[in-house]
Amino acid sequence: MKKQLLTILMGCLVLGASAQKAVVSLDASQAKTEIDPNIYGMFSEHLGRGIYGGIWVPKDAKVKKEGRIRMDVVEALRKIQIPNLRWPGGCFADEYHWMDGIGDPAQRPKMINTNWGGVTEDNSFGTNEFMQLCHLLHTQPYISGNMGSGTVQEMSNWVEYLNFDGESPMTKLRKQDGVDKPYGVQFFGIGNESWGCGGNMTPEYYVDQFRRYATFARSYQNAPLKRIASGANSDDYHWTEVLMKGIPLGMMWGISLHYYTIPTGSWGKKGSATDFTEAEYFNTMKNCLHMEDLVTKHSAIMDKYDPQKKVALVVDEWGVWTDAEPGTNPSFLYQQNSMRDALIAATTLNIFNNHADRVKMANLAQTVNVLQSLILTKGDEMILTPTYYVFEMYKKHQGGKLVPLHLISPAYTVDGKSIDAINGSASIDKAGVMHISLVNLDAEKARTVTVDLTNTKYGKVSGELLDAKTVTAINTFEQPGNVKTTGFADYKLSGSPENQILTVNLPAHSVVMLDAQ
Repeated sequence: MKKQLLTILMGCLVLGASAQKAVVSLDASQAKTEIDPNIYGMFSEHLGRGIYGGIWVPKDAKVKKEGRIRMDVVEALRKIQIPNLRWPGGCFADEYHWMDGIGDPAQRPKMINTNWGGVTEDNSFGTNEFMQLCHLLHTQPYISGNMGSGTVQEMSNWVEYLNFDGESPMTKLRKQDGVDKPYGVQFFGIGNESWGCGGNMTPEYYVDQFRRYATFARSYQNAPLKRIASGANSDDYHWTEVLMKGIPLGMMWGISLHYYTIPTGSWGKKGSATDFTEAEYFNTMKNCLHMEDLVTKHSAIMDKYDPQKKVALVVDEWGVWTDAEPGTNPSFLYQQNSMRDALIAATTLNIFNNHADRVKMANLAQTVNVLQSLILTKGDEMILTPTYYVFEMYKKHQGGKLVPLHLISPAYTVDGKSIDAINGSASIDKAGVMHISLVNLDAEKARTVTVDLTNTKYGKVSGELLDAKTVTAINTFEQPGNVKTTGFADYKLSGSPENQILTVNLPAHSVVMLDAQ
């Protein structure tokens, strides 16, 4: 049957390529792997207006607040059910000394944020403020510990302050700060980008340091620590090999991977967030799709040492990185967010979903006002970006069972270069509803997708669409509703209950979520 289906699919590709059709086969009976909700995590660093102004506002700010936490941002993030939030960095993490950020805010020492503009950090937003934010968000904290400039004892004390429920110097200090019970933090990074801003280490040196620091970053009763090793920069496969070979599997819960989609592919001039040609758009999407190669190849290395997949691949920094908006501080990394960025988010999340056997956590960089943000603020105003709406659509995948998706896509070709026009992923939730997310990367052409729903019997389909007039479309404070989700009904369910076919017409540069039940 499978061989026959493959023959049919290949035939459809050959006959239908000129009609710009894609063919998808889904078999619900093969849905076994859970899509970890933590794939949909966020990242907020002490960088530009990410924390200060984006989350933590002055006492006299005219927005709804809990303490100094702005609740319009909190309520928007609650709606998309973010599962975890990574903090305090990023590069900032390895110059951050956590004890400077506890106690009376008026007595906290100030520091220089040497990584991001040399601005003064007043430490008014520290550990307990971050934990209050996570409580308000109903999300899990993911803390990055300072290995670069911090000591083993400093990291050990931080974990004790966070998680120990007995009598000790750190619990006494926590109680003096008004927190009687431990927080029970699970996710803890042992350094960040240790190959670069976290210390410019070799992987061999980092392995030795990880083993030392991780030994003293202890699990306490009712607070098992999930230690995350500082993994590779994009395609540094040697780094992954050395870490997997040198770190005992039981010592780390996960190993990180960082990769940013750079429109030009160059860290010099990265390209504009809003002013780009179709050729530049195509190159950006080609760079975005490189995530598939990275996840596949790093996973293959991990499989050699961990065939049972006990160690998670944690892509805890990802997203599009463009030049900062003209007229803003280039060190603050403030960029607008277009329909192109939404397509990057949707495509990347499809990749993570489809690798759910190894990818157990990911964190978009960054949540508010920095890089590929979900939310932009200006004083007391707030807008949602196109990327936000992707996460709102895709939250249905969280915790679902991955349905293996076999996709044959027509090519999207620009200047003689080609990528797949269509990508997607699918899951089944606990109620038995199948969620199918489809992305059309073609900037100009609508595409038809034929979905073969093998081993399914669905009687009802509903849909949601995210698209815009152009790939450069953005939401602004003057026009916040330019790009947002709408209902979608350009599909047809046909065939017998034993052989159902769903035909979907995807508009150009669009994201569609279909729910079948």
